[in-house]
Amino acid sequence: MINLKNVKLFKREPKEIPIFFATDDNYIPFLDVAVRSMIENASKKYKYVINVLNTGLKEENMQKVKLLENENFTINFVNITDYIEPIRSRLKNVYHFSVVMYYRLFIESMFPQYSKVIYLDCDIVVLGDISKLYNTILGNNLVAAVREQIICNSPVFSDYTQRAMGIDAYHYFNSGILLMNLDKFRKERIEDKFVYLVNKYNFDLVDPDQAYLNVLCKGKIKFLQTGWNKESLPEDCEGKMNIAHYALYKKPWQYDDVINGEYFWHYAKQSPFYDRILEVRASFDDVKKAQKEQANEEIATHSTQIANSEKNIFNTLFKKEDLLSKLKFDSDALDVFDLEKVKR
Repeated sequence: MINLKNVKLFKREPKEIPIFFATDDNYIPFLDVAVRSMIENASKKYKYVINVLNTGLKEENMQKVKLLENENFTINFVNITDYIEPIRSRLKNVYHFSVVMYYRLFIESMFPQYSKVIYLDCDIVVLGDISKLYNTILGNNLVAAVREQIICNSPVFSDYTQRAMGIDAYHYFNSGILLMNLDKFRKERIEDKFVYLVNKYNFDLVDPDQAYLNVLCKGKIKFLQTGWNKESLPEDCEGKMNIAHYALYKKPWQYDDVINGEYFWHYAKQSPFYDRILEVRASFDDVKKAQKEQANEEIATHSTQIANSEKNIFNTLFKKEDLLSKLKFDSDALDVFDLEKVKR
């Protein structure tokens, strides 16, 4: 019989969950709010490593965010300037989006130690346990994500995804909340394909990173309930609202009538950036509102133009006899392209 008094028991270390954000100094106050809400609602059974991708941030801003670190959460700021520079000139700023939106497409090669990661936009509040998202079974899918709700609710944008990408609205996902199967990304060379498409075509798009990801991941997506990425729309939430996402042009730090905006302000009041957020709110006057609303109308018009264009993704890659269409994004056949040349 074993004498348990003589047995040395080892405590199993909690699983590490890698989480990624991307930001610049303009958005770092909202990053702080997002991380703050996540920490409050996350399971204590795990260790979490947050990697914040950036191309240079003020030291004082980073230190404020790092005050959130605790025994379960580590926060790293990863400067990817050298990595992104060779292709930066090809990455378009579109409307209120910046080049920051593309950073998620390079996680697969920058972080070879990870098989699976969570990617989150900064304009969110996490109300549920983020570990439950990480523990979603991906199977053979490239990503787990939530359908893009504004696309489904807008005939103009539904037409855009169908005619410009060849994807019906209900199967078009929002790229702001992703569980990414990096092993599968590497196997299918998603980053290489993205770089190839940007260098060869640099398509005109209103949602660049999201459009490319939807095309490259088509048919290999695990769709989640909208509760994991609830946009500020007056539609019912599927399941528990785990993440409120202020993905539309109206942000709670700009407008008073944003659906689920109260969750943002609950955590913003706890942030060391609160005064700065209030300054942003106060400076968003009627002129800026008019400019933003005009830009929103321009996006809709632009979407229609792209849908009608003979040079959109669908007409270029799938409808016509294009080389990439024939290959159907076959990762082995992609070797016929000099990828190293276009990438570097």
